[in-house]
Amino acid sequence: MQALVENVKNAIVGTIKGTGEIVNAVTETVSGSLATALKGAGSVGKALTESVTDVASGVIQGTTQVGGDLGKATKGAVMGVLKGTKEVGGEALDAVSSTVQSLVKATADVGGDVATVARQAMEGTIEGASSVGIKGVDAIAAAAAGAIQGVGGVGKAATQTAGDVARGLIQGASNVGGDIGSAARGVLLGVLRSTKDLSGQTAETLAATAGSVVKATADVGGDIASTARGAVEGAIQGAKEIGVDAADAASAAATGALKAAGDISTTAAEQVQRAATGMIAGVKVVVKAPFSKS
Repeated sequence: MQALVENVKNAIVGTIKGTGEIVNAVTETVSGSLATALKGAGSVGKALTESVTDVASGVIQGTTQVGGDLGKATKGAVMGVLKGTKEVGGEALDAVSSTVQSLVKATADVGGDVATVARQAMEGTIEGASSVGIKGVDAIAAAAAGAIQGVGGVGKAATQTAGDVARGLIQGASNVGGDIGSAARGVLLGVLRSTKDLSGQTAETLAATAGSVVKATADVGGDIASTARGAVEGAIQGAKEIGVDAADAASAAATGALKAAGDISTTAAEQVQRAATGMIAGVKVVVKAPFSKS
């Protein structure tokens, strides 16, 4: 409803102008607005998705209007959605995924920094999940999938943006001690949920995105083997969801992960080779070509 978007936007504008504080102010505004909306519309399915989408849009519009920090607003929005959803007994994981998807899309629409927004969304997800008692690994994967869906599509530009968002998600998970492998799983799941096919371009996007999460994990000193395996698991889960060949999707992800690892070191390549190939989630995973650092 446009009315909900406007209400949230106006509340955000007033709050930021009044206090200058963003994260807590947005959290409270969002949780209150969402709880009120869901009590009237119902807390599941389409009503939940539409409500969190409207709330996220209002947050980004309001923050942009007063020149506020979109990253901090995003963090507050995710935490507020988790709090508001819990208050009305809604499905938290669906709410997280829809919220982060909407936040990333709305940020892209206003020309904001989607990587920063993705990072802060992940931080908000992890902190918010612990406060409302849902499993962190599941919330992390849901947020990551939503963020990548917010980018949408395939092709060079979308792949580049997805890579930027993926790096932001890994950084966010690392910053607050979240499980990076779960983030990688969600990232690759999000790619397939966005494309809904396994064309040549989609396979290239899977490979490039898997490579991005491996490099991002190396940059934060994380476990690249766990990340690579998570990426392959996400590709398999996504392929099964949309009804395409899971072995082909897994192969694309593993190949991209191994290529990125080979660019890091021979040792990294060996770790990823062991972790991301063979039988994973009931699928035989093979890479298309050997990659190693000469």
